[in-house]
Amino acid sequence: MEYALSAAQADEVLRALSRDFTVCAPKRFPKAGRYSDTDIVRYDRVEKFSDIVWETKSDYPAKEAVSPIQQTLFYFTEDEFRESKGPKKPILLFARPCDIHAQRIQAKIYAGNGGFEDFYYTRVRNLVKFAMMECGVGDDTCFCVSMGTNRTEDCSMAVKFSAEGMQVQLKEEAFLPYFQGMPETSYTPAFVEENVLKVEPPDLSDEGVYQALKKHPMWKEFDSRCTSCGSCTVACSTCTCFTTRDVLYGDNAEVGERRRVAASCQVAGFDQMAGQRELRSTPGDRMRYKVLHKFHDYKARFGESHMCVGCGRCIHRCPEFISIAETVRKMSAAVQEIQEEQSRAQAGAGVQP
Repeated sequence: MEYALSAAQADEVLRALSRDFTVCAPKRFPKAGRYSDTDIVRYDRVEKFSDIVWETKSDYPAKEAVSPIQQTLFYFTEDEFRESKGPKKPILLFARPCDIHAQRIQAKIYAGNGGFEDFYYTRVRNLVKFAMMECGVGDDTCFCVSMGTNRTEDCSMAVKFSAEGMQVQLKEEAFLPYFQGMPETSYTPAFVEENVLKVEPPDLSDEGVYQALKKHPMWKEFDSRCTSCGSCTVACSTCTCFTTRDVLYGDNAEVGERRRVAASCQVAGFDQMAGQRELRSTPGDRMRYKVLHKFHDYKARFGESHMCVGCGRCIHRCPEFISIAETVRKMSAAVQEIQEEQSRAQAGAGVQP
């Protein structure tokens, strides 16, 4: 069923949905941006049509509604501990196709990696229903078409917003009662067919090429460019790294709570081991690790798509204007250079390629 709702009718439907769901969508927070006079758009609970920011991409991804930056795992005293409580209501999450694909990738990490299922993630994820937000043409940092994440059918409803209201296509009959009496229409969601920005990850199936790329001097550029702030990974739709932190209550070290806190492989000290040794001690080493993880390691591990969904938020949030799309282009050029060097070496040794 398809419906065409005015802004007032959309408010009515959202109020009805909010009685049974925690409705989350991109929301504007005035004067909370990077600078004192800028806003930020991030996911939060919404209750009316005007709360939802649909004209522009959110600064932070939809994953905040499922795996927040800080999450209490359990409370403890000297004698016992108690798990934190999960959500009381199901979550209806308004998300773009790339963010819905990102949740599929996150589930691979949290709920399917090595046969281990993360209880704190799955208890939330199992309550999530998606309302797919029609994306239009994206923006100049998006490359979802290149990553194959511009389309999805994994949603309970599809929604197209406009200044006048919204069009809705329902895919689950369970949502029909919330739209009872609303004007019907004919609506088929559209998807982005082409991005201005295009990315073509190189083929790294050759182990020799892969190992040579890890040592290529292209990564040295980031030693002077990247500040290791971690902004890119906080804004990433698919990053899952975290640490844990104990928060003590008062002066009693035996009473408090343990929190899961988002962490970043781009921050110095992330991989520090006993003896203060770091496996990746420079910004270039850390950038290499992140980029190869997004465009090789995940796919090699799970045998499906790359980990990056092309949302472009890391490009938008980087204070040094580092573009992951441009980095992949440089990586492709480095691979071609390596392959040509290997061909010359083989020819000089009289080896047939």
